[in-house]
Amino acid sequence: MIWLLLVPSYFLGTFPSAVMVARSKGVDIHTVGSGNPGASNIARTFGTKWGVVVFVLDGLKGAIPVAVSLLVVDERPAALSYAMAGAAVLGHMFPVTRHFRGGKGVATVGGAIVALQPLLFVVLTAVWVVVRKATGKASLASLLVAIGFPIGMVALDRPAWEVGAAAALAALVLLRHLDNIKRLVSGRELSASQQVTANEASD
Repeated sequence: MIWLLLVPSYFLGTFPSAVMVARSKGVDIHTVGSGNPGASNIARTFGTKWGVVVFVLDGLKGAIPVAVSLLVVDERPAALSYAMAGAAVLGHMFPVTRHFRGGKGVATVGGAIVALQPLLFVVLTAVWVVVRKATGKASLASLLVAIGFPIGMVALDRPAWEVGAAAALAALVLLRHLDNIKRLVSGRELSASQQVTANEASD
């Protein structure tokens, strides 16, 4: 039964990578920087190294369910792969274990893309790095990557249902970035240069 795979995928998504890293340093990640429990805010607060750690951990939350789905079914990719990835992303964004206060899903969706389309992941990562360096806005880079996911699937000539599934995952990321979009439009979005040190965060 499919729910036997979707439920564990959701709860894997709730694993609080950013919260645990920040808590180990005596900081509530919800109270510093953007307040988002994700890799970008961790990097802004504690440095790039810790941001990468959280990105990898959050990415595994998307990659593992897809890998499991590909062991369960013969098709590659299967609708089950996207369903399990979606469950993990929802768990990351809306964790029942933390009053539905989760992250924005970029790394978790990225992990799913690694397992589904590794080459596309490499291209989208390059786009993220270039935009992030050019603008200093991690949120803008993430938005463009989210939009690029279904576009990339079209470029790879994937079936319509798969493009639609990619678009649905991208839409979740975009919806979780509505506040970022508003701040980008108003010019109030935090940049990488606006670092918050651990000492400042714990004051």
